[in-house]
Amino acid sequence: MAEKRDIQIGMFGFGVVGQGLYDVLNSSKGIQANVVRICVKDRSKPRRLSMDHFTFDKNDILNNDSINLVVELIDNADEAFDIVKEAMQRGKHVVSANKKMVAEHFDELVALQHTHQVSFLYEGAACGSIPIIRTLEEYYDNELLNSIQGIFNGTTNYILSKIFSSGQDYHTALKQAQELGFAESNPYWDVHAFDAKFKLCIIAMHSFGLRVNEADIFNYGIPTILPHDVRLAKEKGYKPKLLATGLKIRDKLCLFVMPMLVRHDNLLFNVEDEHNAVLVEGVFSDKQFFQGRGAGSYPTGSAVLSDISATTYHYKYEYKKEGQNSQLQFTNDVLIEIYLRYGSEEVLKQFKFVDIIERHQERHTGFNYVVGVINLKDLMAIPRLRELDAFFALTPECKVNLAN
Repeated sequence: MAEKRDIQIGMFGFGVVGQGLYDVLNSSKGIQANVVRICVKDRSKPRRLSMDHFTFDKNDILNNDSINLVVELIDNADEAFDIVKEAMQRGKHVVSANKKMVAEHFDELVALQHTHQVSFLYEGAACGSIPIIRTLEEYYDNELLNSIQGIFNGTTNYILSKIFSSGQDYHTALKQAQELGFAESNPYWDVHAFDAKFKLCIIAMHSFGLRVNEADIFNYGIPTILPHDVRLAKEKGYKPKLLATGLKIRDKLCLFVMPMLVRHDNLLFNVEDEHNAVLVEGVFSDKQFFQGRGAGSYPTGSAVLSDISATTYHYKYEYKKEGQNSQLQFTNDVLIEIYLRYGSEEVLKQFKFVDIIERHQERHTGFNYVVGVINLKDLMAIPRLRELDAFFALTPECKVNLAN
């Protein structure tokens, strides 16, 4: 076993996750790590620690040779990348929870890790307290995976849970999530499924060994869901869930994030509130199910703490899946079955269905929907899709098939 490393931490950010990490770190009995300095931006914000813990200059951490681990927990992905890049160039190990930064700069970050022989870990960037990245790296390192699917965003799962169980409308449920600290004051990245997409981009690399540009992955969120949609789901015994999906079909890999109507026999059906869940299906191991809290201070803080602990033993991701699926190619050219609720025939015409399975119209309420098969590429091509008077979700019966 490698000699255990003494950890001296320079932390960037002291928001919800940063404060959670500070608490769990000081409550942990199994790790000896010292937070030397914490870099923050807002000079006027009240802090629950004395100000001698803080600095407003990133160089007080980056130029400090006694600090050997940088923990990056800020919101701005571009600023985070600059900090992480310089830290690794200076030979400091890095732990990050910034999923957008990791997804957008994956190749360069991994190259920096190799060039400067440092650890770069980011368990806290995906699925809160669920140790999914380490599990994929270690347990599934030589297992071929067929699929990975799950609830990757605790904010939207909380909102959908309240909409379904309490009869709240979207805006009321969102406001409650914000008051509880599960949603940001600007929730755009969460509710429109960008957050889940960034996480899927990261997890797909560890699952299938294929690096996919996050901009090529389709994402569609939940802001347009209406009581009509929830009522129909309840009548049919379904629940709406925002799911991230990675599916290997022969030599193709498709990745997307969108709502799905799930049945009671789906393991994700009873995952409620701010919890995340991941369902992994291997060629030989069949299905494995992981569930844990996905939003909040302590769940993400505990994931970051796990990475800090791993650096004491010189742990690095090995990315063993790269090369195992050398013929695998990414595609959006797949057929999916969706439920579409639409406001007018003009909206419906924009959806180029290959086949209509069911059609329903209520003139007195204006509740119109179809169930049909559509090519994901055609769905992605619809202009200003998120602004349409419409809501769609995968059906429980949806079988993703290659279009060609």
